[in-house]
Amino acid sequence: MSFTGSSTLRDTITMVLAGGQGERLNPLTNSRTKPSVPFGGKYRIIDFTLSNCLNSGLRRINILTQYKSDSLNRHIYEAWNIFNPELGEYIYSIPPQQKISNNWYTGTANAIFQNLNLMKDTQYSWVLILSGDHIYKMDYLKMLQYHIEKKADLSISSIYVPKDQGSRFGILEIDEDYRVTKFIEKPKDPPEIPDKPGFCFVNMGIYIFNVSVLREVLQEMEKKGLDNTDFGKNVIPYMVKEKNKIQAFRFEDENKKQEPYWVDVGTLDSYYAASMDLIKVNPDFNLYDNRWPMRSKLYQLPPVKTLSHEGERVGRAFNSLVSEGCIISGGLVERSILGPNVKVNSYSYVTDSIIMDNCNIGRHARVRRAIIDKDVKVPEGAEIGFDSENDKKKFTVTETGIVVIPKNYQF
Repeated sequence: MSFTGSSTLRDTITMVLAGGQGERLNPLTNSRTKPSVPFGGKYRIIDFTLSNCLNSGLRRINILTQYKSDSLNRHIYEAWNIFNPELGEYIYSIPPQQKISNNWYTGTANAIFQNLNLMKDTQYSWVLILSGDHIYKMDYLKMLQYHIEKKADLSISSIYVPKDQGSRFGILEIDEDYRVTKFIEKPKDPPEIPDKPGFCFVNMGIYIFNVSVLREVLQEMEKKGLDNTDFGKNVIPYMVKEKNKIQAFRFEDENKKQEPYWVDVGTLDSYYAASMDLIKVNPDFNLYDNRWPMRSKLYQLPPVKTLSHEGERVGRAFNSLVSEGCIISGGLVERSILGPNVKVNSYSYVTDSIIMDNCNIGRHARVRRAIIDKDVKVPEGAEIGFDSENDKKKFTVTETGIVVIPKNYQF
C-alpha cells in the first residue's frame, strides 16, 4: 500500500494509555493519575503526547483512563475539547467498562484488548498506541510512513542509549534492516545497534500496529490461554516468536537538539530534574518553538504582576517560569516555576522550587528546593527546605533532599 498523508491519517486511530498510578510520584499522584500531574507551570504531562498528536495531524484519539481519573477527565474536557465531530474528529476518555470480563485494565495490552470494539477493520487500517506519561516531541506521521513502507505488522519507536545504561530498559535486538529479532526486558548484556556500536535500542512504548494483525494476535493469545496483559512482557515476544514482521523505528526528535529528548518522569527526583531543566538558559527541552507548539488549558487569568513597595519590598523573579495570574508582591523568586494564580507575598523568598496553581507564599516565608502542589497556603514566616530533619517529620523528602508538600495541605 502506498503512503499518502491525509488518507493515511484518516485510516489511523490513536489510543493513549493514561491509567498509570505513578506510585513513585506520590504525593503528587495521591489524587490524580500520573499523566495529569502538572509540569512546566501551565501544562499537564499528557499535554505533550496530545500536542504531538495534534502537530502530527492525528485527530481521532481515545484516552484510556483508569486510576483516579477525575482530574484528567476534567483537563481533557477543558483543554482539549477542540475537535469537530462533524469532520470525523474526536477525543474521548474511555474508562474500563468490563466489556469482556470482570477485570479492570490489567496492563497495556489488556487495555487495548478490552477496547478492540473501537478499532473496526472496515474503518481503520492502523492503530497508534501511545503512553500518556512521557515528555518528548515526535511527528508520528513519519513513523506511520516508515511502517507502511516497510510493510510491517508492528513498528516500535526506539531511542538509542549507551550500552551501559541499557539494562534499565526493554531492549530491541535488530538486524541490519532494523527488523526486530528479539525483545529482552532489562538484559544484563544489551545487544548493540548494528550501525551504532556501543549503543542499544530502547523500547519507547510507542507502537503502530496493523489493526487486523493486532486483533488477530490478541485474540489468538487469549484462545491459547497465553498471557496477553502487557505489550513488552507478553505480546511483542509472542509476535517475534511467531515470525510477525516487527520493525524498529529510530526516534526522530522534533525538539531539534544535539541529543534526542525523551523523558519518563517516573520519580520525584527525575520530575524535579526535568522541571528545573526548563529554566536553564539553554534548556534541553524547548517550550518556545512556535513550529511545534505545546498546547494546554487556556486560563482566563490576568497578566503576571510584580509589585515593589517602599524600602526593601521589591517584587522580583529571576531565571524562572511564571504562569498567568501570578502576583509577586515584594518577594523574591529565583530559579523556580510558578503555576497559574500563585501569590508570593512581601519579604518572602522562593528558590529552586516548583509552586503549583493557587498557592500562596506568606510574608517572610522561605522556600528552597521544594515541590508544593496546588492550593497550599504557606503561612507567614514558615521555612521549607532549610531543615531536612524537621521537614521529614511532616513532608515527603526525596533522596536528593527535595521537599514535597501535597495538594490542599493545611499547615
